[in-house]
Amino acid sequence: MIRFQGFVSVACFLFYLACKMGAAAAAGDGSNGTVAPTHYSVRIGAVLDSNSFMGAMIDVCISMAHWDFYATHADYRTRLDIHRKYAHNDFHMTSAVLELIKNEEVHSILGPQTWTEGKLVTELGGKAHVPVISFTDRGGSLSYTPSPYFIRPAPNDLDQAKAFASICQGFEWHEAVVLYQDTNYATRFLSMLNKAFQDADIQLAHAVAISKLAEDRHIMNELKKLKKMQTRVFLVHMNAVLGSRLFLLAKKADMMSEGYAWLVTDSLGNSLNSIDSAAIECMEGVLGLRTHVPKTKNLDNFRNRWKKNMLLMKPESTGRELNVYGLWAYDTVWALAMAVETIGPVNPVFLDINNSKSGSDMFGVQISQIGPKLLRELQTITFQGLTGEFYLIDGQLKASSLEIFNVFETGDKTIGYWTPDQGIMPKLSSSTRQSYSTSIKELKTIIWPGDSVKQPKGVAIQKLRVGVPKKYGFTEFVNVPDNLPNQTKITGYSLDIFRAVMAQLNFSVDCEIIPFTNESGFGNGTYNDLLHNVGKAFDIAVGDITILADRAGYVDFTLPYSESGTVLVVKNKKGKDMWSFVKPFRWDLWLTIISTCIFIGIVLRLLEHRENEKSDSAETNNQKFGFLFWFPISILAFPEKNMVASHWSRFVLVVWLLMAYIMMQSYTANLSAIFTVDQLDFRFSNDYYIGIQKGSFTKDFLVDRLHVNESKIKEYSTIEEYHYAMNKGSENGGIDAIFDEIPYMKLFLDRYDSDYKIVGTTFRTDGFGFAFPLKSPLVVNFSRAILSVTEDENMNAIEQRNFGPKYSPFNQSDSVNKQSPSLTTFDFGGLFIIVASALLFALFCSETSVGQKLTERVRYYHHRCSIFLSFRGNEPKVNSTANPDRSGDSSSEKEQGPDDSDRLNLDDSSGPGAPARESEQRNADISATDGQANETESEQRDIAVSARQISS
Repeated sequence: MIRFQGFVSVACFLFYLACKMGAAAAAGDGSNGTVAPTHYSVRIGAVLDSNSFMGAMIDVCISMAHWDFYATHADYRTRLDIHRKYAHNDFHMTSAVLELIKNEEVHSILGPQTWTEGKLVTELGGKAHVPVISFTDRGGSLSYTPSPYFIRPAPNDLDQAKAFASICQGFEWHEAVVLYQDTNYATRFLSMLNKAFQDADIQLAHAVAISKLAEDRHIMNELKKLKKMQTRVFLVHMNAVLGSRLFLLAKKADMMSEGYAWLVTDSLGNSLNSIDSAAIECMEGVLGLRTHVPKTKNLDNFRNRWKKNMLLMKPESTGRELNVYGLWAYDTVWALAMAVETIGPVNPVFLDINNSKSGSDMFGVQISQIGPKLLRELQTITFQGLTGEFYLIDGQLKASSLEIFNVFETGDKTIGYWTPDQGIMPKLSSSTRQSYSTSIKELKTIIWPGDSVKQPKGVAIQKLRVGVPKKYGFTEFVNVPDNLPNQTKITGYSLDIFRAVMAQLNFSVDCEIIPFTNESGFGNGTYNDLLHNVGKAFDIAVGDITILADRAGYVDFTLPYSESGTVLVVKNKKGKDMWSFVKPFRWDLWLTIISTCIFIGIVLRLLEHRENEKSDSAETNNQKFGFLFWFPISILAFPEKNMVASHWSRFVLVVWLLMAYIMMQSYTANLSAIFTVDQLDFRFSNDYYIGIQKGSFTKDFLVDRLHVNESKIKEYSTIEEYHYAMNKGSENGGIDAIFDEIPYMKLFLDRYDSDYKIVGTTFRTDGFGFAFPLKSPLVVNFSRAILSVTEDENMNAIEQRNFGPKYSPFNQSDSVNKQSPSLTTFDFGGLFIIVASALLFALFCSETSVGQKLTERVRYYHHRCSIFLSFRGNEPKVNSTANPDRSGDSSSEKEQGPDDSDRLNLDDSSGPGAPARESEQRNADISATDGQANETESEQRDIAVSARQISS
C-alpha cells in the first residue's frame, strides 16, 4: 500500500512538472536565446469541492482544457493562470471566493458547484465586476435580481419545464406531484414548472420541499402522505446525493411498484452515472431528461484520456463516469482562453485592481478592469466544443436538445428526444416538422416501475364509490328501487350517461353505486348534503345534479351532459272556444264595422232615391229598410251586378270596398296568429302561485334573484303532482305556473304537450354534471369522455330509452307576447276617418244646393272640355274632305270621278228587290239624321241650363 501511494505521488508530480515545462516551451520564441516571456498571464480563480466526485471531475477537466488549448494554440500571446481553492462546505467556499477576489486579484471565477452558495458568490462577483461561471448552480441565473456577471454555460431551465409538460400531455397525465430540494433555485424552478403545466392544462397537485439535511424518517413520512393521494405521477428535482436517498426510501415505501410514474430533472439525470448501483437498482422504471451531447470521435478520445488522468490525479474518485458538467467546464476554459486572447496583451499596470475609495465596498473588494471586457467577449464567442455549439444567450447556453431516458436495473437507455421547436420525437433529424408534437407513440419501449410495460394511469383508483340520490319524482333521471337487490337495478338517464362515459375512458376502473339513503331506505338529505359527502363517503356523485357556483366551492364538476337553463311553464289556455272567430277584432271594432255598414246603407239610399223614383217598380217599406242593412254586404257578395245608378253611389262603394278589403286582410292575419301562436300575458305577482321541485335550488333562485314572495311558492315531487296542481289553479289551492329546469320541463311537456307550454325568458344555469372532490385528476378525464358521449349517435337512443320514443331534444320555449290578441277601433281609426269623410262629401254634393251647383259646374266644365277635345280631334278631317264653295255645296259633291261613278253603279244592283232595298236604306238614313238632331238639341238644352245656373 505504501509503495502504491508513493507511486501515485510521483506520477502526479511528474504530470504537473510536464504541464509546466510544456507551457514554458510553448511560451518561448527561441530567438537570440532570450528567456524573457512573450505571453501575458490573466489570473482566473476556481473553487472546487475536493471531497466530491463532481469537484474532482471538474478539476481534472479544467487541467485538461488548459493543457489542450495551449497545446493547440501555442502562438497565443496570453495565458490563463488558474488559481485553485478547495473547500468542503458553503462557508469555506464563500471565503475562498472572497480571498481569490480580494487577495489573489483574479478576474473570473469558475464555480460554485452547489445551489446554496451561489447567491452570495454571485453578489461578490457583481461587486468586483468579476464574472462568476457556474456549471451546476442555477441560483444566479434565476435570482429575483439577476447579476450580469453570472454566467451558466448550461441550457435554460424553462425549456426543461416545457419538456416535462409535453411528456405529461403525451402520456395523458393531468396531474403531478413535485418533490424538490429546499433551495431558492428549486423554488423558482417550481414556479416555472407550474406555468408550463398551466399552459398544457396540467395541474400541479402538490409540492414537497425536502432539505438536504432532512433525516430519513422525515422523508419517509412525506412519502407515506403522498401514497394516500390519488395522484401517481411524481417529478423529482434534486441533486444526485439527495435524490439517491429519496429513491431508496421510496423503494421501502413500496412506491416503486406498478402503477407509479417517476420523473427526474437533469439535476439528477445529468449525474446519473455518478450514483451508486444500489440507488440505480431502486430507480428502475424512472423517466428523466438530460442534456443531449452529440457523439463524436473527439468526445470519445477525450473520455479515454480523462479516465487515465483521473486515475493519475484523483485516484480516490475513480470508478465513475464523466458527465456533462465536466464537459461544460472543459468548453468554458476554452471560451475563457479565447476571450482573453481577443482582449489582447494588457500592460501589467492595467491588470491592477482599482484602489480608489469609491471602488471599495463592505467586503473590501475592488473593481476589476478586465472583468467587464472579459464578460463582453464571452457573450460573443462561438465555437464547436465537446458538448456541441458553445454560444451564450443572456448568460446561458443556446437551447439544445434534451434526451428522454429510461432507467433499468443495470443502467439507462435513451428512448427519445425533445426539442424546443418540434417537441417529442423518436430520433433527432436535420429535417424540421411543421407542428409541435407531444405524441409518445413512436418512443422506444419503456420499462415502468415494478418491471412493468403497462403505462401508469397517473391516478390510483381501486374502486370508485358512486353516490346517487334517492328520488321520488322524475325517476326517469335516477331510479333507485325501494328494495335494492343489487346496484344494476339502479337505472335512469343520468346512470346511462355515467356508464357510457365509463366506457369512453382510456383506463378501466371498477365502481360501486351507493344510494344516498338512511337506515330506513329513505333519502338521506338534499342534493347539497350529497355533495358534502363527496370525498368522504363517495368518490363521485352521479345524478341530476345542477352545476352551481356555490357548489363549486366544495366539489369539482365535470362538463354538463344535459341542456342548461331554467324556464317557466304555464297552462295553455287557447283550447276549446267556439267563439274564436270573433277574437281577431275587439267588441268596439265589431260595433264600429256594423255602424259603418248601416251608415253606408243610409248614404246609398239617399243617393239613389231620385233614381228609384224614376223607376217603374214600386218598393215596399220592408225592402227600403232592408236596403239600409244588406246593400253594402250584397255588393261584396255580388260585385258583378249593376246595383247603383248614381255616380256618387259608385264613389261611395269604391271607398267602402277599400275599407272592406283592408278589414278582411287584417282579420285573416290576426285570426291565423291566434290559432298558430298562443299568446299569454303572464307575470309574477301576488295573484299567482308558482310550483317548484321539492329540494331544488330554484326556490332560492326565485326568492333571491326574481324577488318572488316565498309564501307564493309551492313544492312538488312528481310530474303528476305538477299536473294536478296546475289543473286546480291558484284559486282552488293549486298553482298557475311551474318554474324548473329544462330537462324536467321537457319531460313534463312531452307527457302533457297540448295543455302546457314554456313562456318567457330562459334563465341561465349550467346543466347537470358529475361531482368529484376538489382538485381530483379524474375531472378532466370524465369531462372529455362526456363530450364524446353527448356528441355520439347513441345519445338519442339513451334519451328515448329513458324518456320515451316521442321525446324531442329540441327546446319548446316560446316568448311571451304582452299585447292584446284582438284588434281595436283605434288600430283602424285613420281608415274610418277617410271612409266617413268620403261619405259626407258624397251626401254634400248630392243633396245640398251648394253641392249640386258645384256638381253642375264640374259637369259643365267637363262637358266643354270633352267638346273641345272632340272638335280638335275632328278638325283635320273636315279640312281635307269638306271644303265648301261660295254656293255652300261641297266640292266633293260637285265633282265625281270615274271611280265614284263606278262605285255607285256597283251599288245599284239589278233585280226585282232593288227598289225595296233603296227605300229601306233611305228610311234608315232619315232615322239616323233625326236621332243626331235630337241629341244635338238635348245637348244644347243642357248647356243653356248650365249657363243660366252659372250666371245666376
